[in-house]
Amino acid sequence: MQADPRALRFAAAVTTIVLALVLVTGSAWLLAAQAAVFALSIFRASPYGMIFKGIVKSPPKELEEAAPPRFAQGVGLVFALVGLIGYITQITPLALGATAAALFAAFLNAAFGFCLGCEMFLIIRRLLPAAR
Repeated sequence: MQADPRALRFAAAVTTIVLALVLVTGSAWLLAAQAAVFALSIFRASPYGMIFKGIVKSPPKELEEAAPPRFAQGVGLVFALVGLIGYITQITPLALGATAAALFAAFLNAAFGFCLGCEMFLIIRRLLPAAR
């Protein structure tokens, strides 16, 4: 399966905005919504990707493998869930730290096209050849 890198960066930009709003507002509900987006994205049903496809009609000049970004969405989901646990249990450092880590990774992808979770995927695949 292939993915449009423009859609991935668009999703990262929206995620960056959402996670920044979570940090500013402290909204567990907004973080839960972003966690749901991460979960949907793992199963190729990204709401942000669907919005992108509705806005941009031109075909991509290149495609990339979809597995690394899907893995990255899973990593984002883990951080969002940990942050959510922090907000629910009122462990503020956990909530802020996990949300900030997810925000940092999303920002790297949105601003520079560097997908931290994708790089993790490639490293894991190199270290565990049986996982291919």
